Amino acid sequence: ETRDTGVVVLRFLILKMKVKAHELRTKRKEELLKQLQDLKTELAQLRVAKQTGGAASKLCKIKVVRRSVARVLTVLNQKEMNALRKLYKGKKWKPLRLRKKLTRAKRRELKPWEKALKTKKTIRRRKMFPPRIYGLTL
Repeated sequence: ETRDTGVVVLRFLILKMKVKAHELRTKRKEELLKQLQDLKTELAQLRVAKQTGGAASKLCKIKVVRRSVARVLTVLNQKEMNALRKLYKGKKWKPLRLRKKLTRAKRRELKPWEKALKTKKTIRRRKMFPPRIYGLTL
């Protein structure tokens, strides 16, 4: 019986520690940074406990805390990217990480307006010898 209650308590603690992404998205940047700092200090304490031979409950929490840190960092990056997208919306030049990835060949391909450009020699030749237009009467 004691083992079962210990497992239940352990699961409750782990679920309590787990951070949900949809809850994080409602928080401001300062709150997220504070939470990230708290999680990192807790992770450091758990790693110390692991080295000193801590309880099994603490060792199980390491994975949960690491993933929580990853979630907070992910939400922070998403917020930053959304802010940058708003800032550069409609601008001619964007930072590389906001541009479309595409493929290497597509990125190096001529743009439509570059393809349409004509050399001076071509322009002169078209003017001197325009394409013939044949009018057919039926």
